[in-house]
Amino acid sequence: MIIDKRALAEILKESILELSIEEIEAAIEIPPPEFMFTYSFPCYKLSKIRRKAPNVIAEDLKEKIKTSTFIENLKVKEAYLNIKVKTSSILETIYDLEYDYGRVKDISKPGKKLRIVIEYPSPNTNKPLHFGHVRNMLLGKSLSSLLEYKKHQVFQVNLNNDRGIHICKSMLAYKKWGNNKKPDKKSDHFVGDFYVLYNKMKETHHNLEKEAYELLRLWEAGDKDTKTLWNKMNKWAYNGFKVTYNKLDISFDKEYYESDLYLKGKEKILKGLEKGIFEKTEDGAIIVELKEKFNLEDKILIRSDGTSIYITQDIYLAYKKKEDFDYDKSIYVVGDEQIQHFKWLFAILELLGFKEDNYHLAYGMISLPSGKMKSREGTIVDADDVIQEIENLAFEEVNKRYPDLDEAEKQKRAGIIGLGALKFFILKYSPMKGFVFKPDESISFEGETGPYIQYCYARISSIISKSAIEIDRDVIWDLLNHEKELILINQLVYFPEVVEMTEKTYNIHLIPQYLLTLCQAFNTFYSSCQVISNDKELEKARLFLIRCVQIVIKIGLNILGIETLDQM
Repeated sequence: MIIDKRALAEILKESILELSIEEIEAAIEIPPPEFMFTYSFPCYKLSKIRRKAPNVIAEDLKEKIKTSTFIENLKVKEAYLNIKVKTSSILETIYDLEYDYGRVKDISKPGKKLRIVIEYPSPNTNKPLHFGHVRNMLLGKSLSSLLEYKKHQVFQVNLNNDRGIHICKSMLAYKKWGNNKKPDKKSDHFVGDFYVLYNKMKETHHNLEKEAYELLRLWEAGDKDTKTLWNKMNKWAYNGFKVTYNKLDISFDKEYYESDLYLKGKEKILKGLEKGIFEKTEDGAIIVELKEKFNLEDKILIRSDGTSIYITQDIYLAYKKKEDFDYDKSIYVVGDEQIQHFKWLFAILELLGFKEDNYHLAYGMISLPSGKMKSREGTIVDADDVIQEIENLAFEEVNKRYPDLDEAEKQKRAGIIGLGALKFFILKYSPMKGFVFKPDESISFEGETGPYIQYCYARISSIISKSAIEIDRDVIWDLLNHEKELILINQLVYFPEVVEMTEKTYNIHLIPQYLLTLCQAFNTFYSSCQVISNDKELEKARLFLIRCVQIVIKIGLNILGIETLDQM
């Protein structure tokens, strides 16, 4: 069984009849690292109930609570009952469960398994994936990995926004100035060049936007030439996207296309109009009034010219995903500029009687030191360019540290370190927090970086390889009594709770933040406690400890999609 606040609350409950297990669990705190105890229970709330001083209650509890299979020591300090968990219980649990540590609290009692659909990155096919999509994809992928690790059945899906006025703008520019040219670069970048060209040329060609809307009308009317051009340019976009997806190890259980959905979305809206859920304006547009019930502004669902907007297909897609996957929860990973859109969408679905569990995982703007990314002016920061830059920086670092390695090994390590740096730097921030991505800083082997965590893992591999002792459970646990050892051991206890909190909140940044704390505790331990020593029993105990640290680092990095190296 995994030891956590819940397991402890169940023991405390035997002596605290006034509070529920849930209330006891919520009250349990993690004391400062230097205090050496694993958990603390404050007695202020009980003091009000029992009408006794909290320190007296803490002393009473100390006398009543028996040491269990995993409680080693109890100590009262002021109003707190402090609990120390046995080192053997912590480390043997990790060693025995290995990569299942943190998966479920009790292997014999798995939790409820949910069917969860996660939709990302939903690109437009008029331009390449940009740096904002990188954050989107890393959030979607890591959240999928986390939920799969917790035994849920996860379906990763992608909606391709392959129709609409933005697509027609790229098509129009190619039609006018492309001269039937074939891609001479990565094909999604080639398509994106024409979107940039459109926005440049409309400054002098004042009828261009009108022509783009006419092209949209022709597309919806099924014009053969328009559809042929559309198919060609979309294929170029998809081929380019696939290269980037593969680089980031992204794949989908199903891909949806707006072009397949928007008409059925229209049908849903027209049926809603017949039922009086929606209204038609004087100019022929269909709207929904949301002010009274949801305190939201009215929303146009179909334009007066009969053309669709994004929310039209999103309405039908919600039904389609439910039909395809019979999900318990549907998560949309979309930037925070679309918060209002999803408020509208979920409200409209509720009006239609579609009351499924939908959630918008929003995230903030990501930028580079040079400034924010803007696509219309052609200053977009392409995902591929950022990935290439970070891998180049990683190669320089590897080449500097290990000049004698063969070229293939340098490239391999640079790829793992570079992508690890990119993923960790982005995922360590709370999703809603905007931040500046600093390539040079992200690749450092020191500080709050991916390479720092990877190096910690590699260092442990190196230490273990230098010892002639085989790691097994035959350890004298009392030898692990150094202050820095106890701090490190306590950090290991908290990992399953961090995973569980991430599962509940979708705050994936809790994992990299935990790994930083763990690795900092390890490095502090390593600077004070020599592992390889003449005292072979102590060496064996410390090898067991650092192997457990390595297991937890590996689990955390796996969730983040970051590979490890045994040598760095």
